[in-house]
Amino acid sequence: MSKNEIGSVSWHDLTVTMADDIKNFYESVVGWDSRPVSMGEYLDYSMQSPTTGDDQVGICHARGANADLPAQWLMYILVEDVDKSIAAVEKQGGCCVTEIKHFSATSRYVVIQDPAGAVCAIYDEK
Repeated sequence: MSKNEIGSVSWHDLTVTMADDIKNFYESVVGWDSRPVSMGEYLDYSMQSPTTGDDQVGICHARGANADLPAQWLMYILVEDVDKSIAAVEKQGGCCVTEIKHFSATSRYVVIQDPAGAVCAIYDEK
């Protein structure tokens, strides 16, 4: 499955209060390189493969849009339509942890929680 197929896991973000220190931890432990990503008043990080330079994951501060997220690795799953998926989440006993947010003008996401308490993000691309 490619990263752009419906149902694929396309990205992982780690959201923590001390993103700078944790970025350094993963650079040392895994060997990732980092590239700062401006969030306006602070920097998050995109972590790259030391071999290819390809983006692998994000390491984010628990600030701004991420302030309400617990410290964890969050996977992003591509869905056909966020609104339809939210209706299914609620019908199946889950809930939305965040409001719908925008990656860009054509991509929306929301963090959901399943009935067992696990969280992930679902997003669409229009």
